[in-house]
Amino acid sequence: MTGPDALRDHVEGYVAEDDVLVAARARGVELGCIPVSGGAGTGLRFLATAIGARAVVEIGTGAGVSGLWLLRGMAADGVLTSIDVDPENLKAARQAFLAGGHGPSRLRLINGMGLEVLPRLTDGGYDLVFVDAAAAEYPRYLDEAVRLLRPGGVVAMAGVMAPGALDPEAADTGSVALREVARQVRDDERLVPVLLPLGDGVLAAVKLA
Repeated sequence: MTGPDALRDHVEGYVAEDDVLVAARARGVELGCIPVSGGAGTGLRFLATAIGARAVVEIGTGAGVSGLWLLRGMAADGVLTSIDVDPENLKAARQAFLAGGHGPSRLRLINGMGLEVLPRLTDGGYDLVFVDAAAAEYPRYLDEAVRLLRPGGVVAMAGVMAPGALDPEAADTGSVALREVARQVRDDERLVPVLLPLGDGVLAAVKLA
């Protein structure tokens, strides 16, 4: 069998998830916080590894699936700062991280609204910023991410190829924001962008300076 569906299935299943990831994914579904796909997860691990990430910010912890992928790509002494508004999500994620062998010294889990927490973080102090949160807020998250990243750091945003984002007639707030953030990343001379068809789409960019 060939075609777009077969290609997508091949990409998404190229790297199998272990029991820790499978359990975290199932818990995320139970909690109603649908995790990034396996393909998107491997993309995050690749990005973290490629830049030797030690300091990573994640907006939208969920049940820990994306955080597990990020931690597996980060330096052994790297610290993941992950922000989520739901304490139950953070509790599930902490359990997943510990089950994956990532101790408390590698974790900074913050319960709060991303746009309220991010301004308190250090300018230029992070290697990678990953966003998987409310689509309507993506343009504002991009502004914060660029501020937080060091030169050579990477911003990655999930879900940017959701159906509404690809439909120019879709006028809901989230779809409009996704199209706007894609334009902003592409047109920002400080960024080198790439749009990756992993999961529901991952928009990534390297900060030049």
